[in-house]
Amino acid sequence: MTTEGHIAALERRHNELDRQIDAEMLRPTRDELLIRALKRKKLEIKDELARMKVAA
Repeated sequence: MTTEGHIAALERRHNELDRQIDAEMLRPTRDELLIRALKRKKLEIKDELARMKVAA
């Protein structure tokens, strides 16, 4: 996979996590642990994207 392809895949995953977080936040009995885990993963992806864009 090219660097551009990898960046695009990470951006798609980041957006998907954002949608999952939003959906979970709307639930009346939301799972705070799940939300925290999703946010942590989203931050990891954001950091990786930043590193890749600087290196590119």
